[in-house]
Amino acid sequence: MKVAALIPAAGSGTRLGLGPKAYVEVAGRSLLAWSVAALAPHADEVLVALPGGLALPRGVPARTVVGGATRQASVQQLLRATDADVVLVHDAARPFVPARVVQDVRAAAQADGAATAALPCADTLVRADAPGSARWGEAVPRADMWAVQTPQGFARAVLLAAHAQAEQDGFEGTDDAGLVARLGARVTLVPGDARAFKVTTPGDLQLAAALARTWDTEGA
Repeated sequence: MKVAALIPAAGSGTRLGLGPKAYVEVAGRSLLAWSVAALAPHADEVLVALPGGLALPRGVPARTVVGGATRQASVQQLLRATDADVVLVHDAARPFVPARVVQDVRAAAQADGAATAALPCADTLVRADAPGSARWGEAVPRADMWAVQTPQGFARAVLLAAHAQAEQDGFEGTDDAGLVARLGARVTLVPGDARAFKVTTPGDLQLAAALARTWDTEGA
């Protein structure tokens, strides 16, 4: 069974403000290089979607495609570029994903057809009192609530069908597991890891720099 790791990395990184996020460096390596290193040992090939006109950062062993205007469009391009049976979709901005998480997501995807890393919510959850408001409206029970991470794993045929339906409906999702779930398909929640956080803000970048000093991709 052929497995491909797909990394959509064509985003502009607006919130971080340092140019395309995949090229931002942590401890001398790009976020993309860290992410590819985490996924490569568990896949037969790694494909990356990049902004048009840009090449892979140094030290990144992967095949590339030109990404689309949205993350969803980039994943579609990646899906069309591989004939793998199973695909692992991962955010380039999550550089520190332990091997155990990747292995567990891959196994669940092979067994169930769709899976995602996720963490049970530990924080109090609050809904604002109005759209766009920063005022407390009501607390949301956190029991059975999970925060979704990546990697996410799928039978390629399942994810292709989910993307085709989303495109037909004009639906733009926030992640691929959500596209599969809206078809009514089962998505297995695999326990993730707090270290697999997404680098989005300057504060996240500081945390990543601190974690990089002790991170061992093989041992993690």
